[in-house]
Amino acid sequence: MEQTRIDLRNSLPLGPMAEPRKYGQTELSYNDYLKVPEMLKLQMPLSDPEHHDELLFIIIHQAYELWFKLILHELEQSRRSMLAGQPLRARHFVNRVVEIFRVLVGQIHILETMDPVDFLQFRDRLSPASGFQSMQFRELEFLCGLKDARYFHFFQNRPDLLAILRERFLAPDLREAFLAMLVKLGHTGVASVSKAMEMEIAGDPVVPGRDRLLEVLIALYQEPSKNLELYLLSESLVSLDQGLAHWREHHVRVVERLIGNKTGTGGSSGVGYLRATAEKKAFPILWEVRGHLKKA
Repeated sequence: MEQTRIDLRNSLPLGPMAEPRKYGQTELSYNDYLKVPEMLKLQMPLSDPEHHDELLFIIIHQAYELWFKLILHELEQSRRSMLAGQPLRARHFVNRVVEIFRVLVGQIHILETMDPVDFLQFRDRLSPASGFQSMQFRELEFLCGLKDARYFHFFQNRPDLLAILRERFLAPDLREAFLAMLVKLGHTGVASVSKAMEMEIAGDPVVPGRDRLLEVLIALYQEPSKNLELYLLSESLVSLDQGLAHWREHHVRVVERLIGNKTGTGGSSGVGYLRATAEKKAFPILWEVRGHLKKA
């Protein structure tokens, strides 16, 4: 006689009971599910003879690319939640990314276990490859609203990747989604900000609707309990900005410790360029609002 499952909450049969999978009785294994054999073939040092530390260098950066893939996955879901007018759901995925950045900050320091002279034994083999060419990191920046078309130059020899990056550049970013969410939730006065908010990166005070947006945010921060969901999401976006900045800052220090003032393998100024990027903010107006708050 076929067994059936019973929902104890309302005593309704749910249908035939599935037989539990037992170890050794299915073709699926841990290694198959995670594609471990295939993954372990992707680390191919270029030094000859192979330098011991090159494997470390490759694995650290491949791990970063996997984390970047997950970050994009989570922030895309956060964007969808904002566009649907769901600030708490959006916050959930932003907070997950904040935690991922905590891991990334710690992970970068593993590179410091290399002696500078050992890194130099295979560094020349990397040229002209550079972190400039991390398509996923550029996507991450664009998705956060830090859109800079100058990066397209580094993908001219890969039209397939360039097409993906251009699509990301044109797609709505988190800042636009945040504004759309405010409109959806009744703050219609900020609707005119839209794409013009890209000008805010340079601190342009004449962005249409910017003053109205600032008023909305000041009211939100002055009395968080009146619109707690929006406030919590706003603070999570600040944490996201801070996590990205912390990762950049730690990256600068690690690179400086390894190569000093040497030029980057892609031709950049190296540490000087990286240090300049650490000042970027994806949500500058959420930082600015703090300077307008008054004692309750």
